[in-house]
Amino acid sequence: MKGKYKVALALLLLFILLPLTLLMTLAQWVPALAGIWLPVGTRIAFEDSPRLTRHALKIPDLLYLVDDCPLAKLTHAELTHPSRWQLNVDSLVLNAACLKKLPQTTASPVAPRTLAQWQSMLPYTWVNIDKLTVTPWQQWEGKIALALTPARQQLSYEGERVTVQAQLSGQALTVEKFAVKLAENQPPLSLAGEFTLPLVPDGLPVNGHAAATLHLPQSADPVDAEIEWRDNEGQLIVMARDAADPLLDLPWQVTQQQLTISDGRWNWPYQGMPLSGRVGIRIKNWQAGLEGAEVSGRMNVLTRGDAGKGNAVLNIGPGRLSLENSDLPLQLTGEAKQNDLILYAVLPAHLSGSLTDPLLAFSPGALLRSRGTLIDSLNIDEVRWPLAGVKVTGRGIDGRLQAILRAHENQMGDFTLHLDGKAHDFLPDHGLWQWRYWGDGRFTPMQARWDVAGKGEWRDSLILLTDLSTGFDQLQYGTMHMDKPRLVLDAPIRWQRDEQHPQFSGALSLDAAQTTFSGGSVLPPSTLKFSVSGREPTVFQFKGDLHAQEIGPVRVNGRWDGERLRGQAWWPRQALKVFQPLVPPDWKMALRDGEMYAQIAFSAAADQGFEAGGHGVLKGGSAWMPDNELKGVDFVLPFRFSEGTWQLGTRGPVRLRIGEIINQVTAKNFTADLQGAYPWSEDNPLRLSDVSVDMLGGKITLRQLRMPQHDAALLRLEHISASEIISAVNTKQFAMSGALNGALPLWLNNDQWIVKDGWLSNPGALTLRLDKDTADALVKDNMAAGAAISWLRYMEISQSWTHIDLDNHGVMKMRAALKGISYVDGKSNAVNLNYHHEENVFMLWRSLRYGDNLQSWLEQHAAVPDNRCAPGKECEVRQ
Repeated sequence: MKGKYKVALALLLLFILLPLTLLMTLAQWVPALAGIWLPVGTRIAFEDSPRLTRHALKIPDLLYLVDDCPLAKLTHAELTHPSRWQLNVDSLVLNAACLKKLPQTTASPVAPRTLAQWQSMLPYTWVNIDKLTVTPWQQWEGKIALALTPARQQLSYEGERVTVQAQLSGQALTVEKFAVKLAENQPPLSLAGEFTLPLVPDGLPVNGHAAATLHLPQSADPVDAEIEWRDNEGQLIVMARDAADPLLDLPWQVTQQQLTISDGRWNWPYQGMPLSGRVGIRIKNWQAGLEGAEVSGRMNVLTRGDAGKGNAVLNIGPGRLSLENSDLPLQLTGEAKQNDLILYAVLPAHLSGSLTDPLLAFSPGALLRSRGTLIDSLNIDEVRWPLAGVKVTGRGIDGRLQAILRAHENQMGDFTLHLDGKAHDFLPDHGLWQWRYWGDGRFTPMQARWDVAGKGEWRDSLILLTDLSTGFDQLQYGTMHMDKPRLVLDAPIRWQRDEQHPQFSGALSLDAAQTTFSGGSVLPPSTLKFSVSGREPTVFQFKGDLHAQEIGPVRVNGRWDGERLRGQAWWPRQALKVFQPLVPPDWKMALRDGEMYAQIAFSAAADQGFEAGGHGVLKGGSAWMPDNELKGVDFVLPFRFSEGTWQLGTRGPVRLRIGEIINQVTAKNFTADLQGAYPWSEDNPLRLSDVSVDMLGGKITLRQLRMPQHDAALLRLEHISASEIISAVNTKQFAMSGALNGALPLWLNNDQWIVKDGWLSNPGALTLRLDKDTADALVKDNMAAGAAISWLRYMEISQSWTHIDLDNHGVMKMRAALKGISYVDGKSNAVNLNYHHEENVFMLWRSLRYGDNLQSWLEQHAAVPDNRCAPGKECEVRQ
């Protein structure tokens, strides 16, 4: 009996200790046991041993390896059985790159084949995975929940970018919800449908129908997509709502060997350039998966413009797409047309690399060309983009980037520009693109040739212009000629395109040799230096100053907001004599005393043109000339310029004051006010008013002159000294004393007259005295007129009236009547003198030979007095 107890005790201990031993050594024997059923070359491994509790089996981590490649990694799993099996997993990471390492094995003849056989093997199970990640598509990770029974399988998947709810009952698959977010700031793509799976789950569904809704950035309305098939063929149609033609129509057929999309059609009516075409794709050996399938196809693009229709063809393959290394040749050939612009393309290329990181390399001979009208009247003769050797990846563009542009504008001229540089993984605000540019052209309006050259780079979010030089050989417009103006950088232009802290800065200098004007005026060599600072090239402030030797500095500042240029300019107080180079040498004018200053505000925009307003002031100015001198010149010029019109005198009239004008006739206290528009109009006239000057012992005034002129402007002469007129003329043949008054109706835009119906008269006595030698010479040369000349040797004029007309050719006609008393040899006689005189005053003022003209008139028109005139009685001398 004792032996039997020992055996029973040993068996009891064995049954107790063996399970405990097996549980404690799960990490050692489970992988070896699982290896019996796992494919050759694969294994599972534990980093920590699983633990069995009273209610659950806990697995801290588990690796499924293909050779040394982790195909799956499970972390913190717990298996329980409340009412059915329930597996909860914290995270599961699947590595798609390890799939290619799985060994190719022949399926076991006893393995389940049909969908129903697989479903019958499913236990009643719940599976919850808090985080499912498939590399390298980590952006699609999410939480998955499975509810499995042999009769029904349910799936729920929730992620930041994708949501799925579906169930499978037998062969019937129902997708209740499928939403995927493909782009930021865009609504997700949503899909729902029903499908019938094949009996053997090794191919596409037997038939099915699905409808999807998606949103395009180019359209505010959603787009509907519908796919339907039966047996081995089907059709995909994508329609924009309220549109007659589908955006995409793809009929397809599938066999065991090939998937074919034949005679597909597509249409893209957005972005102002309607596109359409056809597409055909053939995928051979599609059941071998992505790595074993061969892809080929053809798609064409039809465009229409003012230059006609364009057609470009994209040939695809034959080649393959791969998760590791694709090998697919591509070539785009043809032309596209939009409006007057034509684009030509010959682009052979090759697609390689993995689908997750593809590389598109352009082959030798790749070239883009274009010609036509791009904007307004800018005609593109040809632009070329050689692309051979350029590579495009998800990181950006890599390789040499070149462009050559030849263009012309009918009014402005023609030009050629070159761009050459190298890019390294460049995308906007990412990577590096270094470039240099150069070019030249003609600027027809100013009869000039220009050139430009520079260097720069775009490094990540920083655009840096390190070198710039552009200029003209000359600028000639009207009477102005500027020699060799050139714009260069004083400091690099920097544009930091950071969204949080954008910055734009730089400094430039515009230098020019001397500028000449008609008549000999010269602006000395000038320099405009200015700096810019702001957020970006469309929003910045500027400031600078202009020098032209001693002229200046004129300080300028302002801002540009992308649509309008605004600024101000200050001309500080400066001596007048620094402007001497601007005075033509022929004027023989020397600037002396005086100071000038000015201030201007300006604005420029495409819709308004250029506008400016401000004022200039000259104080105490003086100038010397060979024949005259100006002293005490004060000039105030308030103005505004807009839409090609000068508005003079905005906050008060333009005021000119001259203290003294020293000439053959000295004038003092000259004043004049000007206010109105130039060019003037009926609605906005120009008025000259309050003109006054003290000269010739009296005053000359003009109350108002309006342009356009409807009434004559009355020029009044008040108490003008006759003796000062004779002294100004500097004649010695006769002398006159006394005062004159008059009025000259002045016309500036009359078809015939400058002065019409003007008059002169004497308010008091006038005295006329002929020089004795002149009178004696007249009597000697013309004895017949001697007696009449004698009566004019000394005469006191009591009353005179002179009528004056002056036409546009300078011909002045005077009709005068004088009454007075002549004193000759102690005798006095009353004299009535009527005469008519005609002369070209333009020639008269040039010659200033008044004495000779009067002497000639007296010789020709004087008459002998009537002998019947008795002493003391009135005599009449007639012409």
